[in-house]
Amino acid sequence: MKPPFHSKLSTYLLLSMMLAGSAAWAQDKPPASAPPGAPEASAPGFFYLVRTDLRDVLGAPRHWTGRQWEHFSFAVAGIGAAALLDRTVRDRELHDHSHFSDQVARDFEQFGTTGAFGTMGAFYLVGLVSDDARARSVGADGLIATLIAGGIVTPALKLVVGRRRPRDTDKTFDLKPFSGNSSFPSGHSTEAFAVASVIATHYDQRWVQAVSYGSATLVGFARIHHRAHFLSDVTAGAIIGTATGRSVVHRNEEERHKYALMPVVGPHGEPGVGMAFSF
Repeated sequence: MKPPFHSKLSTYLLLSMMLAGSAAWAQDKPPASAPPGAPEASAPGFFYLVRTDLRDVLGAPRHWTGRQWEHFSFAVAGIGAAALLDRTVRDRELHDHSHFSDQVARDFEQFGTTGAFGTMGAFYLVGLVSDDARARSVGADGLIATLIAGGIVTPALKLVVGRRRPRDTDKTFDLKPFSGNSSFPSGHSTEAFAVASVIATHYDQRWVQAVSYGSATLVGFARIHHRAHFLSDVTAGAIIGTATGRSVVHRNEEERHKYALMPVVGPHGEPGVGMAFSF
């Protein structure tokens, strides 16, 4: 018997809280605080970051150099290589079902939808409770990354490509643009990898990155396992989500570090507070 939805959702939120809390509190060094009585520098607002990211992340290809276009070419080649395995992977999944694989697919699939938002909410809540700016940034950046990747880029590609899902066709390249078919790219994988890349970019601990990307990979496995997507659909979603998540984090860190309070020492040892500006 399947567990009720509210029970499964509670499990996802609990796991998200555990990851968020562990990542936020397992810092190598606690963030330096300003001297007592010093005014706090205000961080850029959420909607300002949304506007900035929409402009700069979506418009980034206009300013790509040869290196960025080289990375893009490698990404396209990777999706193409995955497409060559679409039929093999789909046919194998038709006969490769067990209680364990079915359970893993069911449990992790939701991290591409409600679980992704639960994870972001957990990070933001932990950040508020523990006064951890980095954890709050994960929540904000994750939401922005899913808005751009999962709400704009992937849906636009789905509409243009119009690929039928593997459970609806015997072909692997059944494309009908603007038909409403929405197999390519995988939206679940896009959201899962967008959140995973945001967490992994903010926290450089290996176990955090392993848990984040490992969970996102299992989301992709679940979508293939349930015949909702081909391997190339999942690969494209993973690339879109990861690229967007990393771009959002780096762009927002630039905004957050444009100015910062720092303790200073005068010529005779007098304590004080300075403000650093970056342009």
